[in-house]
Amino acid sequence: MESLRKLYKIGNGPSSSHTMGPRAAAKRFAAEALTAARCEVTLYGALAATGRGHLTDAAILEVLQPMFPTTIIWEPDTVLPRHTNGMKFTAYAADGSVKAEQTWYSIGGGDIVREGEEAEPRKLIYEMTHIKDILKWCNDTGRSYWEYVDQVEGPEIWEYLRQVWEVMKAAVRRGIEAEGVLPGGLGVRRKAVSYYVNASGYNQSLKSRGLVYAYALAVSEENASGGEIVTAPTCGSSGVVPAVLYHLYTSKGFSEQRILRALATAGLFGNVVKFNASVSGAEVGCQGEVGVACAMAAAAASQLFGGSPAQIEYSAEMGLEHHLGLTCDPVCGLVQIPCIERNAYAAARALDANLYAAFSDGRHRVNFDRIVEVMKQTGHDIPSLYKETAMGGLAVIH
Repeated sequence: MESLRKLYKIGNGPSSSHTMGPRAAAKRFAAEALTAARCEVTLYGALAATGRGHLTDAAILEVLQPMFPTTIIWEPDTVLPRHTNGMKFTAYAADGSVKAEQTWYSIGGGDIVREGEEAEPRKLIYEMTHIKDILKWCNDTGRSYWEYVDQVEGPEIWEYLRQVWEVMKAAVRRGIEAEGVLPGGLGVRRKAVSYYVNASGYNQSLKSRGLVYAYALAVSEENASGGEIVTAPTCGSSGVVPAVLYHLYTSKGFSEQRILRALATAGLFGNVVKFNASVSGAEVGCQGEVGVACAMAAAAASQLFGGSPAQIEYSAEMGLEHHLGLTCDPVCGLVQIPCIERNAYAAARALDANLYAAFSDGRHRVNFDRIVEVMKQTGHDIPSLYKETAMGGLAVIH
């Protein structure tokens, strides 16, 4: 498996493939087209089909427009051979001649590859890639999951996780203050502030649940509006882990150090899914996004509350198991309906999974690795109509 740096990516939403990737490609192109007079960017396939709602054009223009006039051309019916998320950058000199031209593909998770080149090889640093093996290591050594992360990644990972945590906190705080309508044309109003305010009027138990909803909504709404977030494991599911951790941090007084260790544990579980299956909604549906985020948050919560390695694994297993089969069917292809509410609901379910596991001794029939296998197969069995195409399920009810 790769470093947690490849799972927890800091960037602007609402989509790692439709926003982070194109922005990165624009930066690479800009370095070659510094003295151009103007530029055209042609978006193809899925990148063009749902790019407006995902702020693809805004991400590219933010990079190129300050340098030279830039025009975006949309070609949703043309799919380039290598990948559906293709884009061509063409820079022109003052006399109209082509100064530079590059074709890039956004291949998921914010990663990009240039036409004619191979994708950057993955740097695999984790020897153990299944939770059952890591759990055995924990039991044999008396250590916890975060200590395995520390052993593999070294002390420098903690500074990176501190940056991740700071971005997560900032996204929550911005989100619970922001109001108005989200971009994209659906007219979806931000709800985080109202949930945050209304939560104070309930008893402690309901207030706690209301705050978790508010924090998840806050980050998800920031993501939908192009704000800075952390993929956990994706942009579309970026609200779940921050909501759970921020709630426990503010309400239970857990130290920053313990939060960072919980982030490491959450990342380890997410990494196992990413390596052995997928966290891409386009590939396996929303079970790979919100389902995995719920598993990660459940593992983090269980660790914070003193769960044993077996109880932490059980929490994560339930978080993913009870999202099996969840389709990715966003209305108009936007990361808004039903994505934002799913983040809030999954954050609450993560805390429930932790509580359920805490009442047990950690023993259960189906382990986390088996659920990952089932999730992968289920995702492949789900028709493409229900995987990030905006052409089936809830996506056609609007």
